[in-house]
Amino acid sequence: MRLAPLLALPPIALGIAAAVWMIASAPGPAQVDGRAPALPVRVMTVAVEDIRPTATAWGNLRAADSWVAVAEVQGEVIWRHPDLESGRLIPEGTEVLRIDPADYELALAQSQADLAALAAETAQLTAEAANTGRILDLERARLALAEADLTRTRTLAEQGTVPQSRFDEAERATLLARRTVAELENAMALIPPREARIVAQVARTQAAIDRARRSLDRTVLTSPFDLRVTEVNAERFQTVAPGQVVIRGDGIAAAEVVAHLPIDSFRRLIGDAIEDMALADMMRDGPPTLIDVTLSPLSDPTQIWTARVARIEGALDARARTVPVVVSVDDPYEGADPPRRLPLVPNTQVQIAFSGASIASVIAIPEAAMHGGMVRVAGADDLLELRPVTAAFAQDSRVVIVAGLAPGDRVVIDDIAPAIPGMTLTPVEASQ
Repeated sequence: MRLAPLLALPPIALGIAAAVWMIASAPGPAQVDGRAPALPVRVMTVAVEDIRPTATAWGNLRAADSWVAVAEVQGEVIWRHPDLESGRLIPEGTEVLRIDPADYELALAQSQADLAALAAETAQLTAEAANTGRILDLERARLALAEADLTRTRTLAEQGTVPQSRFDEAERATLLARRTVAELENAMALIPPREARIVAQVARTQAAIDRARRSLDRTVLTSPFDLRVTEVNAERFQTVAPGQVVIRGDGIAAAEVVAHLPIDSFRRLIGDAIEDMALADMMRDGPPTLIDVTLSPLSDPTQIWTARVARIEGALDARARTVPVVVSVDDPYEGADPPRRLPLVPNTQVQIAFSGASIASVIAIPEAAMHGGMVRVAGADDLLELRPVTAAFAQDSRVVIVAGLAPGDRVVIDDIAPAIPGMTLTPVEASQ
């Protein structure tokens, strides 16, 4: 029998033979492509554009003009305007307070009487000068006659024609005439100093009159502009003293706020337009013409007010080293309709939005596309590149790039983890 030798083989040998047969007849392993599949990502194609740098700040409003009425004279308050209460609006030129003017009216009357007395004294002195002048002329003529008579008498006395007593009498009359002329001349010489003294007294009295009139004018307090009263410290029948603050008020024509901007932000808002501008012109005319400003109250951001840069304060902020930009709003009560639309009253917290001079031909990418100074770019053959870039500044969730990107580059805006250079991408242009 042929099966007899096979049956005689050991079972192990049969197992080995079966395994060899199965391996030989089995199909080969499947062939797998070693390249990873392409990763679909959103990209944006870089292009140059013009942007306006912006900045945001916050602050508290204040009145552009304030009035602090200080009493300059002492007296009793005899009248107070009915609307002179905190919160009330007072038109320009309105008399709001009167102080008793009696003491100053009396001082004015007394000074005017003194001035009239000096005028009478001046007239009297003029008359005295005229009278003395006429008498002096007569006495000089009498002196001339006396001296002529003395000369004749001396000659006759020397000749023995007249006695010595006659000569002595003529000499005595001449000396008396000379004395009278000298006294009159002295009186005439004193008239100019007396006139000068009267002139000085007139000037002093006139100053007293002016001072009394000025004090009278200060007994009435008048609002210098349209204002809203914030404080009143004077009641009727109350005596006020010089230097006492009696009224405080804020002008309603304009409101202003100081916005503290970082130096770099302020420089971007101005832009390159100041290069050909003198420093004085830049500080006076530059910011108002180059920067647009709007503000809105924090309590109601839907209210938008057009504002303007009024000026730049004289020094940087001592602690933050920021530029203090004074922003002004004209007519802060315009369209006020409380509670739907509140006026811009002092101490209102507001947000200020600045828009500066346009910067031409810059490259801006989404801020999310920056990864630690690197940007992911879909390069040639849609392979991932990690490219270092230099950023200038960021605003509105975008970053302005000054180096590292060129128009036409495709920046990956999706996050890739892990981002391996050279990995294959399937770029999909993101909608703008």
